[in-house]
Amino acid sequence: MDEVLLRSLTPGVLTVLVRRGADFAAAEDAVQDALVEALRVWPADPPRDAKGWLVTVAWRKFLDATRADAARRRREDRVEEEPAPGPAPAVDDTLQLYFLCAHPSLTPASAVALTLRAVGGLTTRQIAQAYLVPEATMAQRISRAKRTVSGVRLDRPGDVATVLRVLYLVFNEGYSGDVDLAAEAIRLTRQLAAAVDHPEAAGLLALMLLHHARRAARTAPDGSLVPLAEQDRGRWDTRLIAEGVAILQAALARDRLGEFQAQAAIAALHADAPTAEETDWVQIVEWYDELTRLTDSPVVRLNRAVAVGEADGPRAGLAALAALDASLPRHTAVAAYLHERDGDLATAARLYAEAAHKAPNLAERDHLMRQAARLNAR
Repeated sequence: MDEVLLRSLTPGVLTVLVRRGADFAAAEDAVQDALVEALRVWPADPPRDAKGWLVTVAWRKFLDATRADAARRRREDRVEEEPAPGPAPAVDDTLQLYFLCAHPSLTPASAVALTLRAVGGLTTRQIAQAYLVPEATMAQRISRAKRTVSGVRLDRPGDVATVLRVLYLVFNEGYSGDVDLAAEAIRLTRQLAAAVDHPEAAGLLALMLLHHARRAARTAPDGSLVPLAEQDRGRWDTRLIAEGVAILQAALARDRLGEFQAQAAIAALHADAPTAEETDWVQIVEWYDELTRLTDSPVVRLNRAVAVGEADGPRAGLAALAALDASLPRHTAVAAYLHERDGDLATAARLYAEAAHKAPNLAERDHLMRQAARLNAR
């Protein structure tokens, strides 16, 4: 075990926890607990990303300590109270916090941003990227939300739709970002879907399960990204796929379509294809049309352009892409892919290299650079 490496990583891990909202003393305790865990685990199972591992474990240690302390204080407050009749309520404090942060006095966008920052553990930069706005803009939005709720009692929970939006964004960051939050998002969404009669709660759970089922196949042994078309489908978790499809079918049968159900339907079509070549792209485009109608999201339109390129040919995809703002995240990467499909390798190589410089994380940047190098080598 390289204790020098651990000491060198400690300040950076501590900084991450403090930026997420942990007070300094609690953050120090959590980091020390993570270091002890590293000394126990790493000799037999060293991580690929040492700092990422420490951040994840330290944050979980901090959350566990915070919840334990809150539970202790509640027990002390109730020690002389008569217990309520009936079974004790099975309440998850984290999910309750999500609802309380989604306060009715806030706009949905502000409630989501505040919850992601205060409870979800995302940085302001990560939240800004999810909303396609500058980091400074998001920082101001979060500050305004904090000021708004500073003078009100957090005793009126927000609506289910806002909490679903928060869980969706937390899962997305866990699925593709630097810190693993996906499992926690799935856990909370399972609880929410069981507690409320809301088809979109079921749709979101189905979507998460279908995406999470592919997780083991998304990276190669060296940590590099593996595109969907190249993934080993034998590594997909068929149990999660079957569960996700069953939940989705039950939600769709209620005929109350929402965006999470539509996204889950697209994921189910990918999961249903034995090979990439057998993917039903025509039906996927139809679902993207439904999703566009429901959300009018530029990111949805970008993904639709890829699907059109697969269903109707790369030039049709490029035509759909031309109608979109070129500053959209991953717009350049999609253009590179469609130009490669169209046989324009020189343009594709240039665009892959350009997209790499705009990539939101290291793994995606390395993947795009390899794509550019592959085409340039031809």
